[in-house]
Amino acid sequence: MAFRGWEKLPIRIESGETVEAIAPVIVSASRATDIPAFHAEWFMARLRAGYAPWRNPFNAWQTQYVSFRKTRAVVFWSKNPAPLLPHLPAIDALGINYYFQFTLNDYDADALEPGVPPLVARVETFRRLADRIGPERVVWRFDPLVLTERLTAEALLRRIERLAEALRGCTRKLVISFADIERYRAVQRRLSRHSAGAREFTPEEMASFAVRLVERNERWGFELASCAEEMALDGIAPNRCIDDRLLARCFGDDAELMDFLGVDPLFPGEASSRAALKDRGQRRACGCIVSKDIGEYGTCGHGCLYCYAQR
Repeated sequence: MAFRGWEKLPIRIESGETVEAIAPVIVSASRATDIPAFHAEWFMARLRAGYAPWRNPFNAWQTQYVSFRKTRAVVFWSKNPAPLLPHLPAIDALGINYYFQFTLNDYDADALEPGVPPLVARVETFRRLADRIGPERVVWRFDPLVLTERLTAEALLRRIERLAEALRGCTRKLVISFADIERYRAVQRRLSRHSAGAREFTPEEMASFAVRLVERNERWGFELASCAEEMALDGIAPNRCIDDRLLARCFGDDAELMDFLGVDPLFPGEASSRAALKDRGQRRACGCIVSKDIGEYGTCGHGCLYCYAQR
């Protein structure tokens, strides 16, 4: 049976007014902004309050309320989750499961991510996080892959190779994507001003890059995946960033979450991968299951030139 939307509950907000809120089982925090890096205190305050307001990016007058009463899992997306690390014990105490999509790119020399901390600091944060929650719950993303006059495909592979050596034992999975520049006018505009220029990979370059990445991965042994890519890449599987299989492996003892995922109690480590849970609000090639994102566009301080969520 197809997913028909989240349960709705009445909640009382700070003003004393009672409003209707959706109650998602899985929360995304967030595709729209880096909540761990810039809004960790806000996130914890909202968890304590039991709900968060969410403003429609296409209609600023429309506010939706998101109750955490039914929430069993949060997927964090971040380039710098260090500010959230001190709050992890409090999240654990609430009984909420979570894992991280950690984007760790090596673009320091290219000025593509002007607001991120130095690479050495981000690698250290990655290691600390993996040590705290385990490598399976920290997914490494080198995302997106951008070509410039100086930054060739071979140079990107060398940078991935250096990071892979540094992250051995800290993650099980490497996710890549290729930059979408032509699709977003704001991205085109920002990157057109970049000193070395920037462009997308051609299909032939994507296929060649994938072959060489798979060859190098024989040394690392990561699970390789691609995010929302229409093109099939040999040796690299389509990814599910909001991943029912990962949730089932990591949190199989959470009966409510497993019931939502459709996991057979006799096989608690396996998700059913029900097509009914596919997130229809994402791009066609996206493999994610449904979640509710609570972020807001235009509120991230990293300033990445390739980011479609930056205004």
